Amino acid sequence: MPDQTAAPRPTLEAVAERAGVSRATVSRVVNGGSGVREALVEKVRRAVDELGYVPNQAARTLVTRRTGAVAVIVAEPETKVFTNPFFAEQLLGISRELTAHDLQLVLLLVEGNADYDRVGRYLAGGHVDGALLFSLHDEDPLPAITRRIGIPTVFGGRPGWRDAEGDRSILYVDTDNRGGAREAVRHLLSLGRSRIATITGPMDQTASADRLDGFHDLLMDADPQLVVEGDFTEAGGARAMAVLLDRVPDLDAVFVASDLMASGALRLLRERGRRVPQDVAVVGFDDVTSVAELTDPPLTTVRQEIAEMGRLMVRLLLRDLDRRAKGDGPGRPLTSLVIPTRLIRRATA
Repeated sequence: MPDQTAAPRPTLEAVAERAGVSRATVSRVVNGGSGVREALVEKVRRAVDELGYVPNQAARTLVTRRTGAVAVIVAEPETKVFTNPFFAEQLLGISRELTAHDLQLVLLLVEGNADYDRVGRYLAGGHVDGALLFSLHDEDPLPAITRRIGIPTVFGGRPGWRDAEGDRSILYVDTDNRGGAREAVRHLLSLGRSRIATITGPMDQTASADRLDGFHDLLMDADPQLVVEGDFTEAGGARAMAVLLDRVPDLDAVFVASDLMASGALRLLRERGRRVPQDVAVVGFDDVTSVAELTDPPLTTVRQEIAEMGRLMVRLLLRDLDRRAKGDGPGRPLTSLVIPTRLIRRATA
């Protein structure tokens, strides 16, 4: 049975009486409103702490028109999300930034076509203030769904769908994938390697296309046999490495578009009796430390700030929400962000 002697929850009126201010003043302070003198704000906060007042979320939503929650939508099956450390790092950055702003994370995964209807209904239901989308593939319906609903959205990665180029209303946070790939290939060339291959990510994702473009920026005449598509998994990296060795047995270096694939490529090279880096130098991409520092030998890779990308996605979304709340017009657009990369040298190249 419930405890009949439990004290009732403190009310706004109780906080107002303790602080010596009006109920309206307390409401403005608690709900983040402006126009209250700092001295009164401090009185209200002290009274809130003393009484243990907790705002009623439903009432707060009516006042602020905010739910206090943000949807994080990953366009990948759950088996991939929960086994790839890249997603763990990005979600960690998002979660920490949302927590710092007292916001809740609602994780939505897309496993199949039926999930798009489910996600669309949820977003249209007003359960969240905005959405963060990442790991999108070409022709993914999620961007059209968020546009139709009109929910504020920030994308993880440069959008690649038609009509996205030059659209200043689309906000995203990305890594300099092309520049990072150039840096990886430049390093391999500086080591005197001449038969440099690459294992790409899925070519229906802009990050993969940009990294391949960076590879070709320095190796414009590369033999097409030196390019094999992977899938951002460890097993996919091993399969792609096997194809490369069968095609080009004398290759002496490989740029791999993710650390997880690079770990698979290293395993396959070891099974085939190739020494790293003496016979084949390897450079990855990501610098996921739980992978790159534990490969044998430790992986030289291009570092992208994965958790920082997550944090910046949240900050950009919150700036957009604040701008909309203040009624700022289209004359003050926000700017998408592209984060630089850097080469982390370890033992594979």
